[in-house]
Amino acid sequence: MFSIRTRTGRLLLTLLVAVMVIPFVVPLITMVQVSLSGIGWGNYKAVISLPSFWTYFRNSAVIAAGTIVIVYFLTMAASFGFSKLRIRSKEVYFWALMAALTMPEVVLLAPLVIMASKVHAGGAIWAVILPIAALQIPFTTLLTRSYVDGIPDELLEAARIDGASTWRQFWHVVIPLAKPMAVAICILVLINAWNSYLLPMVLLGNTEGHMVVTQLPNSFKTRYTDDQTKILAGAVLAALPEIIAYISLQRHFERGMAAGALK
Repeated sequence: MFSIRTRTGRLLLTLLVAVMVIPFVVPLITMVQVSLSGIGWGNYKAVISLPSFWTYFRNSAVIAAGTIVIVYFLTMAASFGFSKLRIRSKEVYFWALMAALTMPEVVLLAPLVIMASKVHAGGAIWAVILPIAALQIPFTTLLTRSYVDGIPDELLEAARIDGASTWRQFWHVVIPLAKPMAVAICILVLINAWNSYLLPMVLLGNTEGHMVVTQLPNSFKTRYTDDQTKILAGAVLAALPEIIAYISLQRHFERGMAAGALK
């Protein structure tokens, strides 16, 4: 890490950070201001009073929770294997996994729809959870592998001498030491799963009981009207859970991200 000792340097750094933050903060402030236009808090009351309001949040919460569980365990297992186990051609497998980072989500839509129709999974929550999880695993594995590389091999060797199997080494040594990465993974996956719009819309549709929170603002869009104040109020409410989660776990998230990037 570096430190800036001069007052001029600190001032210039503060101005630079402020300029970088402005493009992100101004749209958020505008969104909140417009959502309070007209009848003010009545816009939020209108959104909350929707008959299916809690259905949006329930479906998104189920998708986010399922995705987090799958991504966490598969990421930790893959990182442990790529970092600590002797696997023939494991670097080939690792870079093949990294190649998936270049694949955009939209390219997978047609194959996923075909597969879902073949297994009669149209409208099923798990048909959305699995693709979202698969899209997250390459990046989380890339981040976590560097962290697991920093775990001393001597700890695993000591556990092996004490009679611990590979599974026990993973569960009782790697998992406890990788807790900072657990928070980082959970926050990253929560944000991506909660904000997912395209996959749920295509695989679940917009029928009653199958909507997710990113589709909440669409409730105030019709063929002839477009109530922007209530649309933005819905957008603010949809963003609140992930904002609260990030603020609550910000310190642990930053620690995990820094550890994964530096080790």
